[in-house]
Amino acid sequence: MSISAFIHWGVSPEIFSLGSLSVRYYSLLFAGGIIICFLIMKQVFERQKYPLELLDKLTLYVVLGTVIGARLGHCLFYEPQYYLEHPLEIILPFKGFPGTDNFKLTGFQGLASHGAAVGIVIGTYLFCRKYKFKFLHVFDLLSLVIPVAAASIRLGNLFNSEILGKPTELPWAFVFTRIDKVPRHPAQLYECLCYLAIFLFINWRLRPQLGKYPNGFIFGFMLLTMFTTRFLLEFVKEDQEAFEQGMLLNMGQLLSIPFMALGAYLVLSKRGYKL
Repeated sequence: MSISAFIHWGVSPEIFSLGSLSVRYYSLLFAGGIIICFLIMKQVFERQKYPLELLDKLTLYVVLGTVIGARLGHCLFYEPQYYLEHPLEIILPFKGFPGTDNFKLTGFQGLASHGAAVGIVIGTYLFCRKYKFKFLHVFDLLSLVIPVAAASIRLGNLFNSEILGKPTELPWAFVFTRIDKVPRHPAQLYECLCYLAIFLFINWRLRPQLGKYPNGFIFGFMLLTMFTTRFLLEFVKEDQEAFEQGMLLNMGQLLSIPFMALGAYLVLSKRGYKL
């Protein structure tokens, strides 16, 4: 099949720039996902008659957990040797030092969703301990919105032309012209659409019954469906790092297994409750 028959994707990741600073689609979608989550959670808090000031605090804990966890997850899971040799680059959005010839503003390149998941768990635990909330109940609430945030981030990956799919000749294949001339699975779009479907199902079928399910059931369902999706879609993705070549399961799949197992345990331990 001629390469012209496929979808050509060469969108610049930058919306506009001012000197060395730039506004990128990824950043906009990341922030947009947080705003959407906040607005939905505001409705949930109002319905549950929880003080909205607690939502502000929960948002701060979760956002900090997400960003810190995602950054540390990438550095420790995918490039540990490099970042152990350059530890300052874990927390600094540039290479080199200002005023020197090798100074380069890079942003925080490299975020891992599994690290973000761990960060969210830790942040939520700290919130619940301080404000005397039941941990699993709060995670049931967060599970209403986490999938849409994940979908927004994967759409940002599409604009960055990153997390590429494997070559294919399916009619909907994308040619990421900023990277190469190879038609590939739009793995970012697959994942985005799957997460949106999970989000819609949870909010259509489970959210109206919030409070009728045992604490942890919605959380378990979200973990099981999202990380099973991630595990399966890794089969159509290129390896993100060289060390993954030749592995039976890549790093993304190996890291998904504990979350899948926890989700399955939470769902099965609450068996008898119909979806």
